[in-house]
Amino acid sequence: MVAGESGLGKSTLVNSLFLTDLYPERCIPPAADKITQTVKIDASTVEIEERGVKLRLTVVDTPGYGDAINCSDCYKPIIQYIDDQFERYLHDESGLNRRHIVDNRVHSCFYFISSQGHGLKPLDIEFMKALHNKVNIVPVLSKADSLTMPEVKRLKRRILEEIAAHE
Repeated sequence: MVAGESGLGKSTLVNSLFLTDLYPERCIPPAADKITQTVKIDASTVEIEERGVKLRLTVVDTPGYGDAINCSDCYKPIIQYIDDQFERYLHDESGLNRRHIVDNRVHSCFYFISSQGHGLKPLDIEFMKALHNKVNIVPVLSKADSLTMPEVKRLKRRILEEIAAHE
């Protein structure tokens, strides 16, 4: 799963990691449409082959996350999706025919943090607290190439201190 505010490079990172366009038909909505937009869950599945090993990869994107004026509950659909996938997997595992179970559980979440701020926002902290017991969270400092190395180190240190402080 990739999560974070719009414009932080989530889709770009996923496309460059797997050398494919996971979102060929995606269109960017105009600003007027974003006012009423809520968090959506877009799951894209692609089969990639690396050195003769075929891998079925599902990337879950969360467009609309953090875009609203009041973002207090914007992460709840994401948590509901993760819980639903675990529930579905448990149901399939409990069944009689367990040979061809499709595992769509979310195993990790790449959480994009803006490099233009001064650390974590309250929404970042709230989201990570709600999610850290369900999936592995990998904090990603987005667009860090626009900063100097001392700035990156300082921002990383501050974010790690904030994560530790908020447990």
